[in-house]
Amino acid sequence: MMKKAVLLAAGDSRRMLPLSANQPKHLLPIAGKPLIFHTIEALEKAGITETLIVYGYHAEKLSKAVETQSWKMKVSFVNQKERKGTAHAAGHAKKFVGEEDAILMNGDVMVGPGTFEGLIELHLKKKYDMTLSVKKIEDPSPYGVVKVQRGKAKALIEKPEPDQMVSNLVNAGIYAVGSSIWDAIDKTELSPRGEYEITDSISMLIEKGNVGAFSMPSWWLDIGKPWDLLTANELYLGQIKRQIDGTIEDGAVVKGDAVIKEGTHVRSGAYIEGPVFIDKESVIGPNCYIRPYTSLGKNVKIGNAVEIKNSIIMDGTNVGHLSYVGDSIIGQHSNFGAGTITANLRHDNHSIFATVKGERINSGRRKLGAIIGDDVKTGIGTSISPGIVLHQGSQTGIGVIVTRDIPPNKLVIAKQGQSIMDADHR
Repeated sequence: MMKKAVLLAAGDSRRMLPLSANQPKHLLPIAGKPLIFHTIEALEKAGITETLIVYGYHAEKLSKAVETQSWKMKVSFVNQKERKGTAHAAGHAKKFVGEEDAILMNGDVMVGPGTFEGLIELHLKKKYDMTLSVKKIEDPSPYGVVKVQRGKAKALIEKPEPDQMVSNLVNAGIYAVGSSIWDAIDKTELSPRGEYEITDSISMLIEKGNVGAFSMPSWWLDIGKPWDLLTANELYLGQIKRQIDGTIEDGAVVKGDAVIKEGTHVRSGAYIEGPVFIDKESVIGPNCYIRPYTSLGKNVKIGNAVEIKNSIIMDGTNVGHLSYVGDSIIGQHSNFGAGTITANLRHDNHSIFATVKGERINSGRRKLGAIIGDDVKTGIGTSISPGIVLHQGSQTGIGVIVTRDIPPNKLVIAKQGQSIMDADHR
């Protein structure tokens, strides 16, 4: 049996800004739970009894969040104070794992049912030195491509050029490892970008000829960009079962699989269409529409005549009356003035671009609203174009049309001319 797992969760989460400005991305909510909680639960289900989390960015917040939960397994932490790459991070687990076989994985990937169980079974049955999880995808170019022959990995090529596309199987960042990985990590040299890469360590083991390839049985997501949270949210909400613990007033409708936690008050005229998750102590309505695949955090307030669709709204955020939020992600303790609108569709129906690490990139999504950080405030009548990023602490004035990203802690106001004339002037 395999009893140990290692989660690599030390990265600075820059691609997830502004959502990760005040917390590691591993704590960002998906269907009512931090990303990393879903992984820990899946590992527990697969029989793992001890997990080590290698952390760094906002380390105390990550450990505190994990330690407040009652896990069946033992969870411990080690701090990667100097972040020198994935192999350097993995090396922190050598003492924890010892001579045993273990799961080693990136802490920002999410998988469907049966993945860990299948990987463990194959690795132990075939007695591989290491087993890579691989997933077939349409465009493998942004990932590491794995060449597989007769169930074994024969090559791993990171971000391949067109002539290096040896397959459409990508390295999923989830491994079953034996003790030989630690020697490979010790021998790993700095990459051209100045880091110790776990993929270089893996390539050393592949050359020895005993690295297996496990084809994943279900879905796989690399949570690398803000809108990946929406995809994961849809997948997990699609699995929930109806559970109503809050107060539902007469005249409110809760349709389908919705989870409404205790202390939440759904006022008359609210129409909630599952799958939807609403956490504790929230106030919904009156007379609002919560559409499928929406996840609302704790102490969220949704006002009169508000519509929310396929969005994640985090703890303590208020969406004022007459507002629309579609295909958007909103951080903690933000406030929407009345009539704030997030546009989520281009007129030409092309996919929407958004900014990641200072670069405008194609989200691949036909519908994408706003990406909004913590402590953002919008003035009444604010309109936000598709794919716009409002960084933490930013604000808008009355009637602002936001067509460009707003940096942290900046206020945007609308310039307008006014004329004052007699009331009977024609």
